[in-house]
Amino acid sequence: MTNPQTLTLRRMQWILFLLGRLKIPMIGFVRPRIIEMNDQKVIIRIRLRRRTRNHLGSMYFGALAVGADLAGAIHSVYFTGGKGMSMAFKSMQAEFLKRAEDDVFFESNDGATIKEMIEESRHTGARLNRMVQVTAKNIKGELVAHFKMEISVKMKS
Repeated sequence: MTNPQTLTLRRMQWILFLLGRLKIPMIGFVRPRIIEMNDQKVIIRIRLRRRTRNHLGSMYFGALAVGADLAGAIHSVYFTGGKGMSMAFKSMQAEFLKRAEDDVFFESNDGATIKEMIEESRHTGARLNRMVQVTAKNIKGELVAHFKMEISVKMKS
């Protein structure tokens, strides 16, 4: 397994940029930024601008979904270096509490859960599913949305 300490915030931002350029264009389109990342927690920011705004002047559902997706899954890249892994989301529940009329910060504190999944999948060779939670807050710290997502991980042998 790749040592998480070798994947600095700058390196993870570069990986995110390449992911948006080469594999998942929607990520590149909304231009997310990793604000904070460690073994437990990740915070991703998506700015409210023309590309992410809907007809009501708030953040578009698709941009909110990209932010939740990244916050819930970026730990899998952090712990594996993105190699030898198959990861997907199996289900998603979203509760929108307030219109996102400013930049949104997506936070997940499920790094330990994802690390445990990766290690267990590596030892058993099985695909594992777990729930992760992501909160979305505006610049004022007000809760905008809450996401529950089922992540599915399998380590390739």
